[in-house]
Amino acid sequence: KSLVFVFESITMASEALATAVKAMTDPTSKSLFDVTIVCTTDDFQAEYWMERLSKGVCKKSDDDTSSKFPLVLAVSEDWSKGGAGNGLGTLYAFEKACLAAKEKCDIDLAALMADKQISAALYHTAGKGTRLAPFPASENNNKPGVKLPVSQKLSDGSYAPITVLEAVVKQTGVYAPSRKGRLSVFWGDQIFIPSAAFEYTPTHHADIMCTLLGDTAPTAEEWVEKGLDKYGVIAVSSGESKDAAQVEKVDHATATKMLKVLGDIGQVGPSLGSFSVSAELLQALCTEYAPELKAKEGKFDTDPHFWMPLTLPDEDYIALMDQKGVPSEESKAHHVRMSKMKASFELGSMGLFGAVDVGTDACWWDYGLVKLYSKNNLKFLETDSSADLLREFFGVTSNQMYSTIGEKVTIDGSSIISASKIKSGTISNSVISGVEAIDVSLDGAIVVNCTAKKITAGKNSILYNLVDDSDEGIVAGEGDIIVSVTDESGKIEELRSKHSICGGEAWKKVVAGNTMSFEQVHANNMNSNVTAIEKKRKAIFQNISSTFGEF
Repeated sequence: KSLVFVFESITMASEALATAVKAMTDPTSKSLFDVTIVCTTDDFQAEYWMERLSKGVCKKSDDDTSSKFPLVLAVSEDWSKGGAGNGLGTLYAFEKACLAAKEKCDIDLAALMADKQISAALYHTAGKGTRLAPFPASENNNKPGVKLPVSQKLSDGSYAPITVLEAVVKQTGVYAPSRKGRLSVFWGDQIFIPSAAFEYTPTHHADIMCTLLGDTAPTAEEWVEKGLDKYGVIAVSSGESKDAAQVEKVDHATATKMLKVLGDIGQVGPSLGSFSVSAELLQALCTEYAPELKAKEGKFDTDPHFWMPLTLPDEDYIALMDQKGVPSEESKAHHVRMSKMKASFELGSMGLFGAVDVGTDACWWDYGLVKLYSKNNLKFLETDSSADLLREFFGVTSNQMYSTIGEKVTIDGSSIISASKIKSGTISNSVISGVEAIDVSLDGAIVVNCTAKKITAGKNSILYNLVDDSDEGIVAGEGDIIVSVTDESGKIEELRSKHSICGGEAWKKVVAGNTMSFEQVHANNMNSNVTAIEKKRKAIFQNISSTFGEF
């Protein structure tokens, strides 16, 4: 019986994953939020994403000229030094988006959401991206514009590498039909395919995505075995209401004590962080934090400053915040503040805080770290079911797509090549996109948007946004990471790292023979006109590749 149960569970998970990917990739019925809001670092990035998404992933169908939706609104987080945190950052970006919707399209975004006429999603992309260095530097600090080594069709009919944010928008849209009248909030560097149903009826004013483990609460041994003491954990009551609460990085005994507020615990699991809120709760939060939003001061994150004080008793909340080094007086005052807001909030027929399960067999691809960027892009070469889903999601239907590959190029059976032109050479165990070269020698490499007479790259090397007109071309040894940084004048500088270097740890250091640190490059890139630079980079790329003759 147990083997039959396991087989049925695997079959159900496989079917759910296949259903999700099909919904994400169906060209005849695109899953999109009515309003896509992108929170960026500066106004140049906001302008870039308004145009790119409107003409691409969020483009209206050709036969739908009357509707104002889907609509893209990109806004910058022009907050005081240190940032707003993802809590205040969400509220601030939404309020800026409401102003932009009124000014640009004469749309009352808040009213349409309150009437449950539209769904809206907010993507957080602001931040330095230190752990992904040096790739955001190559995009002039436009972190969500980091490209992946697979291609998509652009508005002009050409093919070019897809960006991380475009992939995230494409993936998360499956939740849109279930979330009319809600704001959904996602992070801009993670893609997941749920193995649980993505269509559901919201039962709580706030619901947070998580991976619920098993059908019962874990024992103390299972808590440690599954590493729950290392994560933010969502617990769901066993009662009919399915109310939830959140704790963070605590042992089983502490969690059990703190979660008594729920009564009997039915399921628990690690939080994904992404969430959605009703228009009513969103408005209540905006009203509560109006002083901070007006002054553009303060820093509050959703987990420690919204969800935990709303779902935990004061002494437990204070104890958790004490672990973070927050004085008890400060935590108590914040809990009192949130408790007053909670007491005055009309729940109506819904609960306050619930969970959305993505399933224990969900596929998860994170591009926020260099090693994960490498691992999840080389996964295109693998043959397991997760790799099959990855290829299906990105539309990789053959090893060579939208490319002109010469007869003198020797390619193994696993390499993935898209939107590239190559005359001669060898390619093995590599994933490349947007590459134009006379000769290549690639083994275990990732190459994105590069042109040169000759490109040589070894295992675990990554070449990105490089243009080279020398006879010797580009040479990368094992584990080398080489990118270029272009400024508005067209000046190009090379920036290097290693597969073994964590950009976050090395942020302030000068590494790999560079002339400056990643932090210094980031400072130089501040407020770059990314749209103008991208056009300049394309022109330089084409000027060099045009000298290679016919492919």
